[in-house]
Formats: sequence, C-alpha cells, structure tokens
Amino acid sequence: MKNYSLNKNGEKINNKFSYKYKIFSKKLLLLILLFISYYNENIINTDLIKIAYYCISFQNSGVERVMSLLINYLSREKKFNHYLITIKVKSRGEYLINENVKRISLLQENISLIEAINLNHIDILIYNFYRRPEINELNKLKQTKIIYYDHSSYFFWLYRNIYKFEESVYYEYKRCKYVISLIPLENDYLFKKWGINSILMENPLTFEYELVIPSDLTKKNVIMIGRANDILKRFELGIKAMEYIIKEIPECEMNIISFPEKKYEILIKHLNLEKKVRFVGYQEKVEIFLKNSSLHILPSISEAYPMVLSETKIFGIPSIIIGLDYLTLAKKGTVIIYDDDPYAIAKEAIKIFKNDKYRKILGKEARKSMKNQKNSILAKRWKKLLISVYKGRRPSFSNKLNTQRTLSKIEAEKILNNQLMLIHKRMPILSKLSFDKLINFSLT
Repeated sequence: MKNYSLNKNGEKINNKFSYKYKIFSKKLLLLILLFISYYNENIINTDLIKIAYYCISFQNSGVERVMSLLINYLSREKKFNHYLITIKVKSRGEYLINENVKRISLLQENISLIEAINLNHIDILIYNFYRRPEINELNKLKQTKIIYYDHSSYFFWLYRNIYKFEESVYYEYKRCKYVISLIPLENDYLFKKWGINSILMENPLTFEYELVIPSDLTKKNVIMIGRANDILKRFELGIKAMEYIIKEIPECEMNIISFPEKKYEILIKHLNLEKKVRFVGYQEKVEIFLKNSSLHILPSISEAYPMVLSETKIFGIPSIIIGLDYLTLAKKGTVIIYDDDPYAIAKEAIKIFKNDKYRKILGKEARKSMKNQKNSILAKRWKKLLISVYKGRRPSFSNKLNTQRTLSKIEAEKILNNQLMLIHKRMPILSKLSFDKLINFSLT
C-alpha cells in the first residue's frame, strides 16, 4: 500500500501527514464550534436582563416566602437586574430582600401592572397569581416574556367546584409558553393531557441541610405551621386530634406557628385544650420551635410544594399528612392517611409518640430525603431557565435530574386512585364518576 500520492505537479505527498492534518483540522473546528456555543449560551450581551417578581404583598404567606428566598439567591447573579412588584405598599414585618432589588408598589405609584412593566422595560416577569383577565393581557406583551409560577394544585381547584376546564386558570396556561409546575404528577400527566407545556421545578428551601442541627425527637410536642385563616390548612383537624392524643400522651403539647383566628380560639376553649394548644403568632426564628418538636401535622386539603414540610423534614421531624401523596416531599418520613378524621390523625400520632424507635426511623428518613436538595443547585436551574426564556427558548435540563422527578406509570395510577377515593369521600355527588371524567371535566 502506498504511503504517498501525487499532486498536480507530479510531486509526492505523504498520505500519513495529510491524514493526521485532516483529523487535527476537524478536531480544531469542533473545539471552535463548542467554544462559540458556550460563549453564546453564557455571554448574552453587555446589557443586564431585567427580572421582575409580582406578588400581592410580601408578608406572612408561603408564596411570598418562596419568592423572597428565590429573589435573594438570584439577585447575587450579576447578569440580572431585579425588581419586586407588589400591589400593596411596603409594611412592617415583611420578608427581607437584598438591597439591590428595586421595589415597586402599584398602589403607591398609582399604576397598573402593565404600566409598571413598560415603564421599567422589564424583560422577564415571574407571575404568581391566578387572574385570567390579567393573564390574557400579559400574553399580549411583545417585549416582555412571562413565567407563570403555579403554586397551587389542580386538586384544590376541583374541590372548589370548577367543573369546566374552560372556567379554570389552567385553560389559560394552554396559551402560555412558560409555566412552572411544582408537582410531578400534574406536570407529567395532567398538564400534558391538557396541552400545557409546563416545566417542573421545586421551591427554594428556608434552611440549608448542612447548617441545621435536627430535633432529638425527645419532647412530646406537635407543631403546625401556616395561615390559620386559610381554608386550605384545616387546622381544626389537628386541634381536634389533640383531644384524643393527650388522653394517651398527657404531656403532649401543640404549638401553632400562626396568628390566632377567633373560630380556633373558640374551638380550643370548647375542647378544654387551653393549656395544651397555643398559637404563638408569626415567628422569624421558627427553628426554635422545630428543634423542640417531635411531630408535624399537615392537615391541608391541598398543597403543591409546602415550605413547612420541607422545613420539618430538614429538622428530621416526621409528619402526618392527609392524602397529599402526589407531593415530591411526601415520599419519606411521612405517614399518609386518607381520611379527614381527627381520630385517624390522633391514632397515628399516638403510635409515633409511643414507639421511640419508629419515631426516630421516620425522622431519619425525613431528614435524609432532603440531603441532596440545595438552593445552590436550584438557583443554577433558575439561572438556566431565565437565560433560555430571555432568548425565547425552553430550557433543557439533564436527563438525570428529570428522571429523579418523574413518576412511573404504576406510581401515577396508584396516586390517582387514592385521590379519586378522597374526592368521592369529600364530594359524594361525584362518587359515580371515574378519574378520566373528572380530569376532563365531563361530569355527566
């Protein structure tokens, strides 16, 4: 075999050299293309991207708490300029945000949301509401891209008797390019069924796993956290459960991290629980109560990614929850019951308190499940999302991350059957309907 060829002048050319040169040239070209791709992905332009976050107020609410954590992490990023748009004016007791975030109050400045966006030339708005007319107006904007951050759950809207898909906020999401979903089941199953192209994310965490000393689970204290005036939270179930718990565990006490509501104060007095159940108001240092608790009760009728559950799990506290098996956070360290019955809650609580080994196993599972969930990782995902949205593209996350957040067909069917059972219990009028009819809003 010849190791040379002839050029047009009849001169010999070394084939080995020519072959190596071609390979080198191809590799060099590939490296140049990869560099250009990386450069375009990470160096957008010299201008800062203007990101705005829109909430009603910025005080004592799970959504606002989530946004304060997200803003404070993302505002460290030098590529972005940050704006917080609220309806209400700034007030005492608000969540703290970094000084480099500009605050805009629609009431104080007497402008609409659309005017605030246009006046400040906002590139991306992170929207945290469920107002259909407002969503329609936002979708008409040409220069500003909207990320719809859905903090709720479809099951809640079903319980609120929204019987027609066209009447629900989810119908509007079909026209939206960027929708954040917090629930794998809804993201992978329901949203796809309805033609909603959503993006699965988690909420940021209040506490960092490595910095938390967990509860030793020795004190017989129960904790509930949330807004007592919220129809979703159903604190009355936890309070009524205490009537049964203290009969078996007399030293047990309950702290409710919330401002008191008159109806609950009346209930506590009626059950003679004044010495056992107390509202302690809003607490900036909630970790003091978490460290002294051994059980968390979450009686909510619906949640999407409850901050309180992530907090208690990081502190290694087991939880009793009602029918929220579709939550990402529900898999480890929780006891799930499928009955809105205070006695059923109490029965599980007594079992947990009486069995030290069982309680510690649940607590260990709860804390361990949070080990790899970090705000630094979530912030990187959000950064990638924001840059992709700015460029008009959808983000693509690694298959490994997506696999961890998806449900198998068997898991999804089991959860959907459990939810159907609960819906039939809570809404007997729908007891003859299949889940397919419910999710298609075909109630006949």
